[in-house]
Amino acid sequence: MRWLSFIRDGAPTFGYLTSDGAGVVDVGARGKFADLKSAIAADALDELAGLCGDAADLPLEGLVYLPTVPNPDKILCVGLNYKAHQEETGRGGEGFPTIFVRFANAQVGHGQPMIRPKESNTLDYEGEIALVIGKAGRRIPKARALDHVAGYSIYNDGSVREYQRQTTQFTPGKNFPSTGGFGPWMVTRDDVADIGAMEITTRLNGEVMQNATADLLVFDFGDIIEYCSTFCELTPGDVIVTGTPGGVGAARTPPVFMDEGDEIEVEVKPIGVLRHRVTVG
Repeated sequence: MRWLSFIRDGAPTFGYLTSDGAGVVDVGARGKFADLKSAIAADALDELAGLCGDAADLPLEGLVYLPTVPNPDKILCVGLNYKAHQEETGRGGEGFPTIFVRFANAQVGHGQPMIRPKESNTLDYEGEIALVIGKAGRRIPKARALDHVAGYSIYNDGSVREYQRQTTQFTPGKNFPSTGGFGPWMVTRDDVADIGAMEITTRLNGEVMQNATADLLVFDFGDIIEYCSTFCELTPGDVIVTGTPGGVGAARTPPVFMDEGDEIEVEVKPIGVLRHRVTVG
């Protein structure tokens, strides 16, 4: 199933796509859970789908999307996690995942503007697969790591390279408002048969900039969950952004950065397409 968060009648809510993909069932309107994170924490997604049925409450067309999980407790991002990206940046290879954090209020939903800040013209794209944690855990062994995943989504870890590189810490360049695209929805874990075959393609104004499959990750999903759960407790609704392939704009000659009017989209098969128009603000 495909679960998502959105705005209806001016208020945030959540639900899932109907089986034909044309409509949305508004689960939040039933009043049992306030948001998708709460429903995930209660392990209630299957129950809610059974109770709410497959009749659409509103069409998918024209929907105003929120980030798939608008209010995660943590967003943990993995840097330098494809060999091609390590090679193009000249970084990585330390033997442990490179972890940094993104704040929830830096996220933006599918179809909403991604903002290139007026402070810098170095906004770059990073297409990635996101894991949404479904079950809490600390010191999770790799063999049981996927048991803690509720589903998979798409992330564009928009990066203001100038600010990212001012020091050795990534945080400033990763947290400008409306630079972290997240969506359009989460596909539940049981609907992805082969996680290694998940394919990322990033397109800027229709031109392919990145392409890779998840089996090329340096640290796979299990490695990442095991490592992150060592230094913090993972909780339902947490988001782990697993790394971007080679082909980022900053590594090109000349560099390619996003600006006013550009359209950036990240497709992850079999999840869907995350799309934004870039504005300056």
